[in-house]
Amino acid sequence: MNTVTELINKDNRTAFSFEILPPLKGNDIQKVYNIIDKLIEFDPKYINITTHHSEYKDQEMSDGSVKRVNIRKRPGSVAIAASIQHKYNVTAIPHMICKGFSKEETEYALIDLNFLRVHNLLLLQGDSKRLAPEQIYPNQNEYATDLQLQVNNFNEGISEDGSLFEKNLTPFSYGMACYPEKHEDAPSMESDIFYMKKKAENGAEYFVTQMFFDNEKYFSFVDRCRKEGITQPIIPGVKPIVLMNQLEVLPRIFQSSIPEEFAIELRKCKTDEEAKEIGIEWGIKQCKELIAHGVPSLHFYSLMATESVRRIAKEIY
Repeated sequence: MNTVTELINKDNRTAFSFEILPPLKGNDIQKVYNIIDKLIEFDPKYINITTHHSEYKDQEMSDGSVKRVNIRKRPGSVAIAASIQHKYNVTAIPHMICKGFSKEETEYALIDLNFLRVHNLLLLQGDSKRLAPEQIYPNQNEYATDLQLQVNNFNEGISEDGSLFEKNLTPFSYGMACYPEKHEDAPSMESDIFYMKKKAENGAEYFVTQMFFDNEKYFSFVDRCRKEGITQPIIPGVKPIVLMNQLEVLPRIFQSSIPEEFAIELRKCKTDEEAKEIGIEWGIKQCKELIAHGVPSLHFYSLMATESVRRIAKEIY
């Protein structure tokens, strides 16, 4: 399989990609295939698979006692990535996250992915807000740059404990996240871009943005990155709004501002179906402008929005 940068540079056409969520426990891979089947006609260059840590919960036992148990609600992304590549011959990109996993677990995942010939990754810090105390490992990657170092070492044949092994024939290629409106934990945009440049210098081949709805925020962000010497592709992440409450929820959770022109139309909506239609209209407008500015690829966050992504793609590809 080619790397993401090779895939998006194959021709002058803006590439298409999307992200999927592994199905809940009890469902099979067909749930994933159903989503991909609706979008495969648009020739996705790659498909991302999100990764989720398990959760600890107090569970009452038959004798009335309470036991703290570890529950994994979704399957891991390793097997799903391999299945997607085998069935569709499309590059699959599992997310790798820091929090909720020890460095040993991360290494095991890298070993499995290499064995299954899945060599493209997206490295992320991950959301640690819901981690239980039992999931705060003394030996974990704290930041995405720490995870990046572990992957770089693995590519050089250096294991987590420092021992050496025969390195992979195909090294892992990876992208990382970036934030046109600043990461919530960053003290400033200058600090955010400083660490983004470090990621670029240390091997990140491309960046995917957090969702945004105001293209000017993206254009300004890219200009600042270029002035700082960051030359890697910066792929815009697009999220179609499908529910009325996302007008309030998405800015609060993801710090993604919504342009007043868009917000005015969403406030008029009386139903989620109306909000979905407005979201599609805005998504088409947003994507056409991004394509006109020559973005290398469009990456869609398709959670709860597969049909919206399909309709937007119909208009722009």
